[in-house]
Amino acid sequence: MTGYDAVRGRMNPPGDGVSETAPPGRATPGNTASDWPAPAGSALLEAVAVMDRLRSPGGCPWDREQTHASLLRYLVEECYELVQAIEDGDAAATREELGDVLLQVLFHARIAAEKDSGDGGFDIDDVAFGLVDKLIRRHPYVFGGPEERETLTPAEQQVRWDQLKRAEHAEPSPLDGVALGQPAVALAAKLGARSAKYGVSVPLPEGDSVGEQIFRLAFTAGARGEDPEQAVRTVARAHAARIA
Repeated sequence: MTGYDAVRGRMNPPGDGVSETAPPGRATPGNTASDWPAPAGSALLEAVAVMDRLRSPGGCPWDREQTHASLLRYLVEECYELVQAIEDGDAAATREELGDVLLQVLFHARIAAEKDSGDGGFDIDDVAFGLVDKLIRRHPYVFGGPEERETLTPAEQQVRWDQLKRAEHAEPSPLDGVALGQPAVALAAKLGARSAKYGVSVPLPEGDSVGEQIFRLAFTAGARGEDPEQAVRTVARAHAARIA
């Protein structure tokens, strides 16, 4: 059984009324693969092939010399450009920027594939299957057997997700999954949210420096379930429009 076959079997477990030959994510009871020209995502194979060509001998000299570290600035820039496109409600720009973010995923996976697995190497299939495995594992009420399926509200689903995530770690920490490299206001808010969730009480910095004052505001907002990063961005973009 291939990795794809295993994933397909977990997505459409026996007895759910969905044909085993139908493309994942597009299947309805009674349909078969012949009813669809190609599964959604088929073009991703072409994107992978293009990235491989660019990185291979005879490809692009600039692409071939890049490393994980040298690409970091582009990854951050592309994510921010995607954020702006979404905030602007620009569908065409959003589609383009999603492609640029996808390029970064393909690029980093291709670089990693040049190492042996024993040295930490992995490829794009490892990335994809890792994601699929996590999503299926964290959604037993969707992909599990009849005894595991249940109807949850979005709030209940979030609680269930957190429970499953904690169960995967022997000693869960309030900082598990917190990206310390994220923007400062977002990081302070995340620390506030995690402290509230785990019941951690650590005195906040009491100084009057700009950083300490902003940290306290963002931390407190995060603990209340608010998003100060987005709030400041909204105010800043409105002010930028006035300046323009």
